[in-house]
Amino acid sequence: MMRLVLIGVYLVVCLWADTYMTNPRGSNNRLNENTATRTNANRLFDSQNNNRGGFNTGDRFENAAGNDPRRQYAMQYYASGPTEAEASKLIVEWTNQHGCGGNKDSPHKTNCNIVIQMMCQTNGTDASYPQGQGNGQQDLMERNTYLRDGTDTNTQNYNQPNQNEYVGDNQNAKNQAYTNRMNGNYANVQTSRGLHETVWWYDMCRFREANGGLYIADKNLGAGSLGYVGSERTRQNNNGNRRGYECPEERDYYPYWQPTHQGPYVDSHQTTPWIDVAYLTGNSSDCERVAAGSENQNGKWRCVLPDTSARKYGRSINEADCTNKEQGTWVQFHSYLEIISGANTEAKCNQYKNTDKRNKISWMSLRSDSNDKKCVVQAPLPKCEQAPWTRVNHLGNSIDNKGNASRVDTDLPYFPSGIAKRCVMRLRYNISTDEFDNYGTDHRHNHDLSKGVISPVEDDPFIDVAGESKPLRLAMNTNQYGRTFQDRTHAYVILPRLDGMKGKMLHNLNVRGKRGNIVQTFPAVEYDFVPNKLAISEEELLHIQWTGSNTHNNGGNGGDGQTGDAGEGTGGTDRHNFLQMLRSDLNFPAPFENTTFWDMVESVNYPKATGLDLAISFATSGYYCGLENFGGCNAGHHVKDSNKQAFQQQLNNAPASYFGHVLRFKKPGTCVYVCTRNNNFTNRSQKGVLWVTPKQQK
Repeated sequence: MMRLVLIGVYLVVCLWADTYMTNPRGSNNRLNENTATRTNANRLFDSQNNNRGGFNTGDRFENAAGNDPRRQYAMQYYASGPTEAEASKLIVEWTNQHGCGGNKDSPHKTNCNIVIQMMCQTNGTDASYPQGQGNGQQDLMERNTYLRDGTDTNTQNYNQPNQNEYVGDNQNAKNQAYTNRMNGNYANVQTSRGLHETVWWYDMCRFREANGGLYIADKNLGAGSLGYVGSERTRQNNNGNRRGYECPEERDYYPYWQPTHQGPYVDSHQTTPWIDVAYLTGNSSDCERVAAGSENQNGKWRCVLPDTSARKYGRSINEADCTNKEQGTWVQFHSYLEIISGANTEAKCNQYKNTDKRNKISWMSLRSDSNDKKCVVQAPLPKCEQAPWTRVNHLGNSIDNKGNASRVDTDLPYFPSGIAKRCVMRLRYNISTDEFDNYGTDHRHNHDLSKGVISPVEDDPFIDVAGESKPLRLAMNTNQYGRTFQDRTHAYVILPRLDGMKGKMLHNLNVRGKRGNIVQTFPAVEYDFVPNKLAISEEELLHIQWTGSNTHNNGGNGGDGQTGDAGEGTGGTDRHNFLQMLRSDLNFPAPFENTTFWDMVESVNYPKATGLDLAISFATSGYYCGLENFGGCNAGHHVKDSNKQAFQQQLNNAPASYFGHVLRFKKPGTCVYVCTRNNNFTNRSQKGVLWVTPKQQK
């Protein structure tokens, strides 16, 4: 039987402690607004962040995507390989306002952790984007499962449950009430609106009881439409507000005690639970506890109702109540990175298991009440290490990262099936103080004067300083103790590796920031490369890629910041390119004949591309794919095509996003590089340096 006490209750006293992802670009619930503030803070998730934060989804071409999702650009990373030596390295970078990390030399002022997770599903193609608005089975399945950014900023629809669905002895009537409501919910999911979690998952959250073992201080969570406190209500979200289809209790607490985003298995749209990527902590002793609680390789239990019930998910969160009160079954569910559908026997599954040195592969059932075995790939346990140190009240850089923003070097997953996946990443920032035991404080400490219990913390408490003097008052709010802040990326794609990548480590070099000067972009950042300093071995690979928006106008409403989008070229547009310089303290890029970098590299994607082809493509952000025709650079896209519109020198008619190339190194050397459009001397610098070291001398 589960213990109804949260594993790790986090407490916090600040009013604002926002966190923003800079790489991959965090949305903060933005989509394509040309305003400084986001349109809808409840679009997909609860961030608790300032309305000005976040980046717009990328555009594939020189004009805004508008209502056509196929004109949006999702960053496309190559997956890791089956061994540690074949990792695809991605730097995850963010800022957090109220500080984190610390040691005896730089003591912390808050107790914090950072949780990084991703959720993926089978990608398909552009044609897979749900188009059908009908109520046919295929239309409904796609609209309700397809992970997407959407094209309008409205929140998905939802009709909440009522007591007619579970009160009374007439099971047929209860089933009909539930079925009618949920059929309406499925039909009302909109293709044009973003979707991460599903309505099925959120409805399960609404029916599931809140964990009564949690510390809620002096808050009264109240009851929702079902007449009891459900897991849509927490101390931080005591009104039960909805953001997308996110479950507030699962959002606020980690590790969660039930399966995350667990729903009906659909092979064509395999959707993982939230996969743990990294856990960064102020106390490294947390790592053992996190490994034991991570869903990656540890099954989670929930109540499954009998076949007589149309609703299969129960109210109970422990085995005794599930079996005795609901006549249900307490079932263990297993997380998965993917299911290898082609490996339909244990022998075939073991062939994958024997070559995969990164994941855990088992011939097993996804749930304990089923004998239907599949080839299940489970992700490694999360990376766990000390959180980067940052000072409080500062959305800036970390002392532990050599002047860079807080960051962690992660490995993208390896999918043994070789199938492309569409994913979203979330970063949660949890902070508290150490006024009391963060792990030992539970429901027994909730404020209840009838039992003589006074909560360790209360709203705006008075404190006596000395004797008969007047007391002082602290600015404290108990629904902000153990506060969780969050940012999520837009959808991105993880591609299967190419043959030329076998045995090679791959590094991803991207661009962060958006258009505007420092006060106009805040709390985001100005343009820069990330990482802007990178040392790799000539044996390794480098994928240079970026994305940008055509709607970053940063117009009114200005919120509590400055509007405007100072920069070069067409207003509201992000543009980038990559040219070699001779030294980092210069501003002029080197003429092609004086460059050395393009002689050092060749393209893994398009081996027939010359150094000149690569230089042209990177300089024009893909407007030209090269000098003339070669494999992968067809008519209509190269310099010598006389019918192509003239290239605008500030990249105005270049694509906002660029897939780039994966580069293989022929020899070691150094490359100092620059973006010509955004490197406004004395205002902002978009430069970087790459050191390619000889073999085994990194």
